[in-house]
Amino acid sequence: MARIIDEVSRTFSEYLLIPRLTSREHQPKNVSLKTPVSRFRRGEKPKFSINIPFVTSSMQSVSGSEMAIALARIGGLAFTFCSQTIEQQVAMVAKVKMHKAGFVQSDSNLRPDNTLADALALRKKSGHSTMPVTEDGSGNGTFVGILTDKDFWEFEDNLSGLVRDYMTPLASVVYGTSGITLHDANMLLRKHKKECLPILDNKCNLQSLVFKKDYFDHMNNPYELLDAQKRLAVGAGVNTHDYEARVPALIKAGADVLCFDSSDGYTEFQKDAILWCRKKYGDSVIVGGGNVVDGDAFRYLAEEGQADFVKVGIGGGSICITREQKGIGRGQASALMAVVAERDKYYNETGIYIPVCSDGGLSNDTQIIIALAMGADFVMMGRYFAMTYESPTPKVSIGGRMYKPYWGEGSNRARNWQRYNQGAESTENQLKFEEGVDAYVPIVGSVKDVTSVTLTKLRSTMCNMGSLNLKEFTDNAVLTRISEQSFVEGGTSTVTTLDKERPRDV
Repeated sequence: MARIIDEVSRTFSEYLLIPRLTSREHQPKNVSLKTPVSRFRRGEKPKFSINIPFVTSSMQSVSGSEMAIALARIGGLAFTFCSQTIEQQVAMVAKVKMHKAGFVQSDSNLRPDNTLADALALRKKSGHSTMPVTEDGSGNGTFVGILTDKDFWEFEDNLSGLVRDYMTPLASVVYGTSGITLHDANMLLRKHKKECLPILDNKCNLQSLVFKKDYFDHMNNPYELLDAQKRLAVGAGVNTHDYEARVPALIKAGADVLCFDSSDGYTEFQKDAILWCRKKYGDSVIVGGGNVVDGDAFRYLAEEGQADFVKVGIGGGSICITREQKGIGRGQASALMAVVAERDKYYNETGIYIPVCSDGGLSNDTQIIIALAMGADFVMMGRYFAMTYESPTPKVSIGGRMYKPYWGEGSNRARNWQRYNQGAESTENQLKFEEGVDAYVPIVGSVKDVTSVTLTKLRSTMCNMGSLNLKEFTDNAVLTRISEQSFVEGGTSTVTTLDKERPRDV
């Protein structure tokens, strides 16, 4: 007969934290939110960590290039979605890597015999006002000068004039040489009061560009997540169908972390796919697996699959209806606590720590905080990020308010047929049933503004719990279950708030 788990399947909204002693050192400015993403042994440091415990869901309506750039700049990681062609996903990853690399590969170049009209067309296409001039017009050709929007007047100068007659020639350009450090390059910009510094090799071939604005951008985003080459970090979702072609292409493009995207990761398909990555790349590639909802599934991916991290959650997302359609899943709090318990047991047995990601079931900032207190190393969110300016969907006006479309990867709109195995009869380019819905979410602001509020709450709560990092937060956490009445008591049920219509005088 079926095995019944007597414990009720619980959600994050059923718990509150009991404060611990706050000492003088427990101030938000002293709190670190850095957290591991890759497995590591006791006494060693993880190969890859993120600076805030937030990552995006690998979804069409959430994780485009703009989202990845915005989140990496504040310390998080976005997973570009795999329900697109390999070429399209590779282009997304490449765009993030090109955004700000310290040493930027030039993609807006001119030849000396180009016209000013050509320069204007290139500027409108690329959005770049600084354009290196090389003999062949390539990004690594022989450098002969540089043209900026300060060198000519669009509505006054003859646009048929040649670039060579308006550019600043090499003899008058301040430049750096190959091998220069980023710090020294920035100091050259400062010394000579320049906006852009070309980097040339010993044959005068253009290698890269360093911009003043990137220096200030970095100083204004001290937690930005960078790779070893000072490029923004980016993740990529992959599937168990075309991974042998997709994974190598994504790694070549510069993806820092891979994650298998599946509603149920407790499968031999996922184990085989992760092991293929291990056999081909060893430990140099960071690969996550999931999703799971109990200790057995965690142990399977950790031991048999050698996953770097494991995602927890089935059916808890705001647009996911897997529980309703198939009857599988678990309350997110119960699932997370079961997996965290198995993670800690596995760590005590082997000395290997496998980070856990809580995916779904987070409807507000408080629940994000509770998930991290319960032991999640980081959280993956879809709706939270879908509501920001940087999500890839267009703005839509409904009833005078601005919204963005938001749909699940298991919906017909996603056309993500390979993600869900519904039997041989479902392979005719259609889903027989949906596991996600098509909806709209209100626009609430930029990624930076929205996360700033959540992170401020998180740091403040951690201080209340006598914690300066996320491990201390989990170790110190004392949680209490709440009743329906205590939930009501914690709200504003007995007063009339100002955002509600005030009663009129009779």
